[in-house]
Amino acid sequence: MASPDHLFVLRNNFYVGAYQAVISGAEQLPRLSPEEDDERDCLIYRAYIAQGSYQLAIQDISDSASTSLQAVKFLARYLDPTENKDSVISSLKEWLNDIAIGSNPTLRLVAGTIFMHEQDYNEALKHTNAGGTMELHALNVQIYLKMHRPDHAEKQLKIMQQIDEDHTLTQLATAWHALAVGGSKIQEAYLIFQDFSEKYVMTGLILNGKAVCCMLMGNFDEAETLLLDALTKDPRDPETLANLIVCSLHLGKSSARYLSQLKLHHPQHMFVKRLSAAEDAFEQAFQSVA
Repeated sequence: MASPDHLFVLRNNFYVGAYQAVISGAEQLPRLSPEEDDERDCLIYRAYIAQGSYQLAIQDISDSASTSLQAVKFLARYLDPTENKDSVISSLKEWLNDIAIGSNPTLRLVAGTIFMHEQDYNEALKHTNAGGTMELHALNVQIYLKMHRPDHAEKQLKIMQQIDEDHTLTQLATAWHALAVGGSKIQEAYLIFQDFSEKYVMTGLILNGKAVCCMLMGNFDEAETLLLDALTKDPRDPETLANLIVCSLHLGKSSARYLSQLKLHHPQHMFVKRLSAAEDAFEQAFQSVA
């Protein structure tokens, strides 16, 4: 008889963006094995990082901690604006080249996440493409979609479906792929997020997923309602702010407040960078005509 999976609820809460539920739920767990202890701690600190508490993870995780926890610390240091990103990436590469620890799944997951943020997708895939965990397969789906290769993303998705079609990450990856493909697939994605909203606590991730589906189907009023709900849960969430900017423009409403917040709190966000590049290009064109 298989032993109970004590971390099942914790993992699923993390996947759907219920980060405070991860932190609170960890205190209610029974006695765990050393391996489960390590995974629980990784989930807790990843939840703190997702909430923006980078320094908490950096200060709490000691140099003697497990490889998996040290990997999580790399992620916190990379995302912390006060840290030197180049130094973090350099140290991360040293760890990845260490034969003894380079194949650690959490280290590979963090490496893939960081290099995806850097838009170095080939480097990201070097460490994630072999898979090994559902999170690594799901990250591969994300990377391929960012590369505008839904065909490769679909191959990864099929692997996930063969492993566990009902897994939360498989369902999420299915929704991401459906949104990328578009057309009749958008309704499929909406139903997945709707199912999540009935099974789990409503989170910004779920609300944004439903809102993007609504926008792609032309239902901008419903999308705005969902996004404003998401904003009450986290007023600084970059995806909520970016989606509200797009939604407001389609509704003919001012997006200035959301744009100001996004620039203030997330100056390196892709939306801000693209807008800045467009503004620079416009200014250059204007000056050449003038």
